[in-house]
Amino acid sequence: MEIALLTDVGQRRSNNQDFVNQFRNHAGNPLIVLADGMGGHRAGNIASEMAVTDLGAAWVNTDINSIDTMRAWFETQLEIENQKIHAMGQEEEFRGMGTTLDAVAIIGNQAVFAHVGDSRVSIWDQQEYIQLTSDHSLVNELLKAGQITEEEAMNHPQKNIITQSIGQQDPVKPDIGLAVLQEGDYLIINSDGLTNMVTNQQIKEILASELSLHEKAETLVQMANDAGGLDNISVALVRYQQEDQL
Repeated sequence: MEIALLTDVGQRRSNNQDFVNQFRNHAGNPLIVLADGMGGHRAGNIASEMAVTDLGAAWVNTDINSIDTMRAWFETQLEIENQKIHAMGQEEEFRGMGTTLDAVAIIGNQAVFAHVGDSRVSIWDQQEYIQLTSDHSLVNELLKAGQITEEEAMNHPQKNIITQSIGQQDPVKPDIGLAVLQEGDYLIINSDGLTNMVTNQQIKEILASELSLHEKAETLVQMANDAGGLDNISVALVRYQQEDQL
C-alpha cells in the first residue's frame, strides 16, 4: 500500500494544533494516527503530538497481526492516553487541553479504526465515498435528533463543540470499526479543517485524478486553504494495493 501524510497551519491560525504520523509494528503492519488538539497557549499542540506519539510508541512494540486483538488494544491504549492528558490538563499552563484522535491499523486487507472527536475516517472505492466515522459533536447530535438540518449544521455557531475527546475526565468511549479493502481503494483520514472547507465531491475528484498520492494530499490541503483555510488542515491518504501487485 501507499501512504501520504500532510498537515498545514491554514490561513487563519498562528500555530498548528494538528499532528499526524505513521508507525509500523514488529509484524510490519502500519498504524496511521491523526489528532486535532485543543486548549489555550500551546496546550493543543502538546495534546495532539502526545496522543499520536504515545499511541505510535505503544504500537511499534507490539507484534499484533490479527484484527481479533485490535479492539481491546485500542480501548486500552486510548484510555491510558485519555487519563495521561487529563491529568496534565489539571496544570494551569495546560488547562483545557485535549485532542480528537483517529487511528487506523491496516492488517492484510482489513483496516481497523478507532475514532474520538470530529476528525474523520472515510473510504473511496473509486465510485462511492463513504464516511466511516460519525462526529462526536454537539451539532452532529442535533442533526441526528432531527433538531437541525444538514444545511443548518454546516454553519452552526456551535459547530466546534465536541462531545468526546482524549483528555476528558470521564472514560473515553471510542467508536471502533472495520473496513475491508479492495484493490485500488482509498482511505482518507482528516481533521475538520479539510472537510469544513472541501466537499466530498471535490475530494473524490482529486482522488480520481492522475496525480501522485502525495500530490493529491497537497492539492486537497491547497483547496482547503483556497476556500479560506479557517483551521489547521491535516490529511492522511492510503491507497490499498494487494501485495502481489506492488
